Order: sequence, then C-alpha cells, then structure tokens
Amino acid sequence: MGKSRPLRICLLTYRGNPASGGQGVYIKYLSRALRDLGHEVEVISGPPYPELAEGITLHKLPSLDLYNPEHMFKVVNYRDLLKPLNMWEFAVMCTGGFPEPFTFGRRLYKFLKSQKPSYDIIHDNQCLAYDLLKIPKLGYPLVTTIHHPITVDKKTEFAEASNIIKKIKVLRWYSFLRMQLRVARRLTKIITVSECSRRDISREYGVPQERFRVVPNGINTDVFYPLAGIERLPHHLITTNSADMPLKGLKYLLMAVDAIRRKRPIHLTVIGKPKKGSEIERLIDNLNLNGHVHFTGRIPAEDFASYYAKATIAVVPSLYEGFGMPAGEAMACGIPVISTTGGALPEVVGDAAYLVPPGDSEALEKAIIDLLDHPEKRLAYGEAGLKRVRNSLTWEHAAKKTTAVYEEEIDAYRRRS
Repeated sequence: MGKSRPLRICLLTYRGNPASGGQGVYIKYLSRALRDLGHEVEVISGPPYPELAEGITLHKLPSLDLYNPEHMFKVVNYRDLLKPLNMWEFAVMCTGGFPEPFTFGRRLYKFLKSQKPSYDIIHDNQCLAYDLLKIPKLGYPLVTTIHHPITVDKKTEFAEASNIIKKIKVLRWYSFLRMQLRVARRLTKIITVSECSRRDISREYGVPQERFRVVPNGINTDVFYPLAGIERLPHHLITTNSADMPLKGLKYLLMAVDAIRRKRPIHLTVIGKPKKGSEIERLIDNLNLNGHVHFTGRIPAEDFASYYAKATIAVVPSLYEGFGMPAGEAMACGIPVISTTGGALPEVVGDAAYLVPPGDSEALEKAIIDLLDHPEKRLAYGEAGLKRVRNSLTWEHAAKKTTAVYEEEIDAYRRRS
C-alpha cells in the first residue's frame, strides 16, 4: 500500500477512556498509529476522556458524566441542569435510557459550527447521532466505524432477562438504537472490523453491503507480547471479562471448569470483575467454584503480558464478537487459544486457535482437556497465533487501511459537492 499524503484527521468518540470499553482502546491506538504514519490527528471526546499519545490534540466536550463510578447516576453541580440539553440527558438516564450518543452529537455539531476547525476528514466511532448527518453540510467528509451490530447485544440480553421487569429495562436501555439505525442507513461510508460484522450489520441495520469497508482492528503489541523467563502454571486457564454481559459467554466457561474440576486440578483467572449480585456471582456460588476461579478486577496495562505468560491456555468463550480483541491479544502473547466460532472470531484467529461452537460448555470442556493433555498442540497454537498477529493484526496495518478509506471518501465527497 503506497504512502498517503498527510491528512488532518478528526476522530470522534462520545466516551473515550480505554478503561470504559473498546471504544477507548480503538481511539487510543488508531490515533497513535495514524500519527506515526505522518498524519495530523485531533480527537473530540466526551467523558471519560481518552488517553492519547504525544502530539495528538484532545478537544473535550463536557457532559454530566452520569456513569462515572465516582458519582454514578448523580449530577455533581445541579446548576448544570439549567441547560436544556443537560436536563434532557439527566431525565433520560433517570428513566433507564442511555442518552450519551445523542447528547454528544448535539454538543459536537455546536462545536464544529462555532469553531470551524480545519479537517480533511472526520471519523466517528459508533456514536451515530442524528447531528452527524449535518457534518457534511459544514464542509467535512465523514466516515463512521461500526464495530458490531448492537442489536445482537440487545437480543441476547433480552433473552437472558429472567422476568418482564428486566426485559422492559433492556428495551429501555437500548432505545438509542432507533436513532443509530436511522443514521446508519443514511451514511455513505462505514468502516467495520470484519466480514462477519459487515454481513451482520448490513442485515440488522438495513444498510447495503457496498457501503462498508472492512478494516480489522490492530493489537497493541506494546502491551500484549510474549514474556520470556516465566514458567507457565499447570492446569491454569485465563480469560478476560471486562464487560459483564451475557454475550461474553463466561457462564459456559464456568460450567466447563466445574465439570473439569471434578476430574482433575483446574484453575481459572478472569481479568475483570463481575457486577455485584450478577448471574455470574450466583453461578460461582451455586457451583461452589470460589476456590477454582479468581477475578483480578481491573489491572494495569503493563501487567497483561505477565498474566498471560503464567497461564497454560487462554479461552475466549464469547457467544458473538464483531471482531474479537481478547483473542488477538492472547495470541500476541504467544499463549495457545481456545475460541468459539461466535461472530468474527474465526476470521481473527484463522487456523491459529482451537475452535469450538459458542454456548457449548461440553465442547469447551473437551477442548481444554485436549490441550492440557497435549503440550505439543499448545506449543503449535501459541506459535501460530503470534505469527498471525505480527503478520496482519497490528495497528500499523489498521491505520494504513483506514487511511485508504479516508482518501476514498474525500474524493467521493469532492465529486458530490
């Protein structure tokens, strides 16, 4: 791929901190990789704000930040409610909705219209607010990334909800999807992270497939890498569960661990922590797994490599992934991976992981025992995964492909204007 001319790029994210989810990870590493290619990069974000590399400008768009753990669901300064948009944001939260995408869009449009910054391209990160549709009228070409169809999350959580009250809460929380579906259908260029996501978003959102461009995510090899000199612990599994959601399939892995521990030693480390009183906590108590499962809580980025280096096998039990970052991160550490075939995971791991059907605890159990009993298989999978990441799944690869999409949309915008 040829070297692109330097561009002035603006990345948008309605919440940007890596600790708050995959959106922040995407912005942090894509912005740095674009900068390293010689582009001028700025980020416009709502709170919690992103962690950005040196040389990348951050424009903060303050909100009520109602999901901040330090003041969850509370307004810090009640004078802020005198502003109509803030009052609307608070009211939607109080009724169980999720207002951040819509309100970020409103604040963003006001910022762009008043400040008139100079950008060659604006790149939205799955906000899909109504006001995004006004951005091209201000003179900016626009592309959007949709990582995976959130409709799948909604359907899974609705099916898992145990009573009518919980089902109503799920429907209310995901009410922002009506806006996102309408906006997505009017966009001319959408980046997504896998062929699976392209097919599923096209079907779920009603967007023609030809509007999509597939750009796989990168893996941050500064954080995820093989760590020499550490002996792997025997019978030791590791998984990540930063988002305590049914879609991540953790309960099926716990059921597999329960079956295995009745036959042989086994231990599972979960990077993350379940919500208090969640189904996961209840399942662990019911199965009496507390002595076999350890939750780390949130860990510093520099600790990931050592956790993976100590484990025998990494397991990705997700029911669906639009990309599957945990699988790529584990492969980058050189650990053998067992992954389900949920969503785009087979695209990410290729033939470099042991694949099982999603939602099948017995298949997970058999795969884990097979790899525990065959160290030569573990070694082969570990080496294949590391090679796959280095050859095709770095952020440099992602940034170059993303820049090509920018150039395509800039040219198309000029022709339309």
